[in-house]
Amino acid sequence: MPAEQKSLLITGAGHGIGRATALLAASRGWTVGVNDLKDDFAAEVVAEIRAAGGQAFAVVQNVGTREGIGAAIDTVMQETGRLDGLVNNAAWVRYQAIPDIAPETVDRMLNVGFTGIIWAIQAAAAVMDAERGGAIVNVASAAGFRSAPNSLVYSAIKSGVMGMTRAAAVELGPKGIRVNAVAPSAIPTEGTAKHRNAERDAKRIAQTPLGRLGTVEDIARAIGYLLGEDSGFVTGQVLSTDGGIGIAIT
Repeated sequence: MPAEQKSLLITGAGHGIGRATALLAASRGWTVGVNDLKDDFAAEVVAEIRAAGGQAFAVVQNVGTREGIGAAIDTVMQETGRLDGLVNNAAWVRYQAIPDIAPETVDRMLNVGFTGIIWAIQAAAAVMDAERGGAIVNVASAAGFRSAPNSLVYSAIKSGVMGMTRAAAVELGPKGIRVNAVAPSAIPTEGTAKHRNAERDAKRIAQTPLGRLGTVEDIARAIGYLLGEDSGFVTGQVLSTDGGIGIAIT
């Protein structure tokens, strides 16, 4: 890998927002570590990137554990010798009414979507170059600002991701590491399909000032901005990527 070519790890990059971000980053010259728990998902994205002339490699690890995310970052260092960017995108989500919340649901959601990010930030900060610094982007959610029934655990986790983004930005800023987050509204993906229907989509579109649902590419471009040099003086911020629904009175 050329000395000037930056390397990036994206967790949960086998589909949805993670995949779109991997494709975008590779098209902009990053070497991308494509993480997913399923090797075939990661392999498909890597193949797509390489077919388009980009550079990528698969990182098949469970990033919901400290050992897993540590091994993922070790893989990036072995493959490229450097880590310049990290996108904490992986999540495991179940929506349950308060009386139905199960301990195993809470544990898995926390491991993948919250504590896993803590360990990822810890591991990334330990290897990011002191002179070059780095950029970390956490995928939060509009649910961290406003919520709906059956989403107590999800909203709590995403609110926590916003808080850790700010805390990490303060602590890691002196090391040249920027930490930001994006907060998408409901984005059509393979993972969200079972929670959507035409009536619900129409209602959300009517409430959104930009008059449409967002796409995975919309979120990828926002992440790309926060990873890139154009946001070089931006840290500790949560960028709402929701078409304006969060500020609209309905």
